[in-house]
Amino acid sequence: MTRDKGLADALMQQVRRSAQILRPLLVLTDRWAAYPGSIRRAFREKVKKLAGGGRASLELWPHLHIGTVIKRTEKKRVVEITRKMAHDLLDQAEKLLQLSGGGNVLNTAFIERLNGTIRERLASLTRKYRHSASRLQALHAGMYLIGCTYHFCFAHQELSKARHWGRACTPAMASGLTDHVWSVCELLRYKVAPSPWIEPKRRGRPKKLAAQTVIPTKCQSFRSRSRPLVRLRKGVLCSTTS
Repeated sequence: MTRDKGLADALMQQVRRSAQILRPLLVLTDRWAAYPGSIRRAFREKVKKLAGGGRASLELWPHLHIGTVIKRTEKKRVVEITRKMAHDLLDQAEKLLQLSGGGNVLNTAFIERLNGTIRERLASLTRKYRHSASRLQALHAGMYLIGCTYHFCFAHQELSKARHWGRACTPAMASGLTDHVWSVCELLRYKVAPSPWIEPKRRGRPKKLAAQTVIPTKCQSFRSRSRPLVRLRKGVLCSTTS
């Protein structure tokens, strides 16, 4: 898997599915140039401006804010941080950030902390590893397992302080997804309801069931022939009926 435009588009489509009810929305990224374009392509909808025929135009979600945080390092230390907006105004983005309780300035510390935790607990994602993951399915399963236990099973020290919750608290509890700390056994035994079945639309006429084909035997094939067989034997034409 390479870090390219297709990967960024797939990631933002997944973020869109998780953020359908979040309006307004603030998305913060690092300096990778593919992120702003992928966000604009993901968070847009078809809008029909004129009645009648014609193609609908694609418009961005209203109240969408895209921020970029660029860090400059020297000798493995951050010496400068540049914050700028790729879409909308900086003042409005900072107001949304204060309402969310995630700080006062634009930062990517939360996702970087999560990435560091996943790299620490999954050996195939470390920068210096003995053996990489041989199957992509196993890598996906490991990432989902670590992500779920991180949010549901392990209490965070900062959230558990007296100024926040004052008791053991997980990110899922802080987000209102649950009211208690889950055990790993409870997480693994949790049954997820399948998505409702939607009958796909079919175009054209319904297909007719193909008639069963019967393979005739050797005797039946000779009896079903109405025309005589003509063959050449020793230079003489002979007619043989079935």
